[in-house]
Amino acid sequence: MERMRPRILPLLLATLFVFSSCCRTSEKKAKYVFYFIGDGMGFSHIALAEAYNAAKDGKIGSEPLCFTQFPVMGMATSYSASNMITCSSAAGTALSTGFKTNNGMLGVAPDTTELESIAYKIHDAGYKVGIMTSVTIDHATPGAFYANSAARSDYYAIAAQLPESGFEFFGGGGFQGLKKEDDRKPIYEIVAENGYEVAFGKEEYEAKKESAEKIIYFQNKERAAEVLPYALLRGEDDLSLADVVAEAIEFLDNDKGFFIMAEGGQIDWAAHANDITNTIHETIDFDEAIQVAYEFYLKHPDETLIVVTADHETGGVTLGRTKGYTFDLSLVPEKALSAKTDSEKSVENYMQQYPADSLSKAAKIGWTTSSHTGGAIPVFAIGAGSSRFAGRADNTDIPKRIISAMGIEW
Repeated sequence: MERMRPRILPLLLATLFVFSSCCRTSEKKAKYVFYFIGDGMGFSHIALAEAYNAAKDGKIGSEPLCFTQFPVMGMATSYSASNMITCSSAAGTALSTGFKTNNGMLGVAPDTTELESIAYKIHDAGYKVGIMTSVTIDHATPGAFYANSAARSDYYAIAAQLPESGFEFFGGGGFQGLKKEDDRKPIYEIVAENGYEVAFGKEEYEAKKESAEKIIYFQNKERAAEVLPYALLRGEDDLSLADVVAEAIEFLDNDKGFFIMAEGGQIDWAAHANDITNTIHETIDFDEAIQVAYEFYLKHPDETLIVVTADHETGGVTLGRTKGYTFDLSLVPEKALSAKTDSEKSVENYMQQYPADSLSKAAKIGWTTSSHTGGAIPVFAIGAGSSRFAGRADNTDIPKRIISAMGIEW
């Protein structure tokens, strides 16, 4: 029997390959695809948010987020063509085009050759497309799905390419590029020339969405060039990423299907500041947007694919800071008000009361940097074609696997 094992193993592997191929051939194509990217969200950010959820209930342990309960989990390397530690534009390019580029570049190869985002491939195949974010829509990650620029900081050039994409829905924070118009054609003029309606705030969106073929949904006009407010500071009339995703689903839903890319952009911003409070709440807020997609998935489980990943890790956050086996997240305030010890402390003055680093020290949460790190990024998936996302991969593999799950030629 011992001598037969070398022969049995190849036969077994071949059988498994054939079985896997047959299953892959018979599975349904993904008709509705959600691609969620948590900017700066590493494995530790997720663990931190889950530990916080448990601490709120007075428990030691982890209370899972929606997406961490998805049946498929993997990890992906995130280095760029020029650096072991990627910037957001190089990572966004990898996640949108399937190719590496240098830090500081967006949607182009290191030699500045333009790369094609999967959003264009999907749109050309007849699907409707929506791109949304909690930061400005011409920032690195959303911009990578519709624009090409040798410099990620050329916000005007990036913003001007958005209406030329023809994608049906954009939403979230406004145009950073408005500040760079100078004597060039105004971006909103380009938007109008390309047939887009622009809706500022929920009331205006409700009035315009029925008659629009293509729409851009921003927050109220007086703040339309800004990012969405942090979840902790959100007012009743402010948009959330979950709001925008819900409206995008309704606007894009059709018999052919759709593709939605939604970025939780301010996880990164909070982590850059080593701000434990907003890092936690932005991660949870991102999960709430994913829950909207998950509810849609429950209605169309055989045709929907949800992929959740990140572009890189930011901050090098650690659950534990000093010698010992403890940290204390009960000090971190909840969404509505801070953990009050007196009536004067509120969300509005929270950061003045508790500077970010002071709270991290008190909670025994560590940070290694105010920049990005080179760690692997998480990948979670559920639905049609989700088995493709298990195990180890590179960030360039993720868009290729999405295309494959949709049955679209690369």
